[in-house]
Amino acid sequence: MNPYPFIPYRPARLSAEIMRGKLEELKKTMLLRRSVRQFSPDPIPIDVLQLLIGIAGTAPSGANKQPWTFCLVTNRELKKQIREAAEEEERKNYTGRMSEEWLRDLAPLGTDENKSFLEIAPALIVVFKRSYEFDQDGKKHQNYYVTESVGLASGFLIQAIQEAGLVCLTHTPSPMNFLEKILGRPSNEKSFLLIPIGYPAEDCFVPDIKKKEMAEILVHFD
Repeated sequence: MNPYPFIPYRPARLSAEIMRGKLEELKKTMLLRRSVRQFSPDPIPIDVLQLLIGIAGTAPSGANKQPWTFCLVTNRELKKQIREAAEEEERKNYTGRMSEEWLRDLAPLGTDENKSFLEIAPALIVVFKRSYEFDQDGKKHQNYYVTESVGLASGFLIQAIQEAGLVCLTHTPSPMNFLEKILGRPSNEKSFLLIPIGYPAEDCFVPDIKKKEMAEILVHFD
């Protein structure tokens, strides 16, 4: 029996005018998105966080394997453990692992090994990628295009966060295997992103960076 029976799919066809209007509004919203490191500790309703993760879970994936797990961390002690482990790795990065070129590129953004936002932000979403699955008999089954699929789901999540009027940071302390240990994840899950999420602090500042112009990112073959 086919586990995926085909069903009719006829989304509403929008006029060009409506399409442009919706897309212009979305572009305005997304151009306001910034990576934030100064968070308010004000809590976010749990159902809102669950809705955000539910939207991330609608992303496409290789063979519909949906090879992701989203761990939602609001526990203070766990956030403290994650901060301490992240800062330990980042100290090593900033004092030896990173190349001089990498450090120069980061300098204008004002980043360093201090990751206090991991405790201050009311929630952390830790995204894990699942390279394979176990069936009921313990046998491994491969997932496909795992990195691409989890990257797409993370993009859906970041857009949803922006649409909700919240802010976040795509934090990637390297290596990140401490997250698997702290959160007790199974062997088929590997850390992909650590995303603090919340409201911006009253005194939040971000670098005045710009996005590339259309001519720099688009190549049109007509």
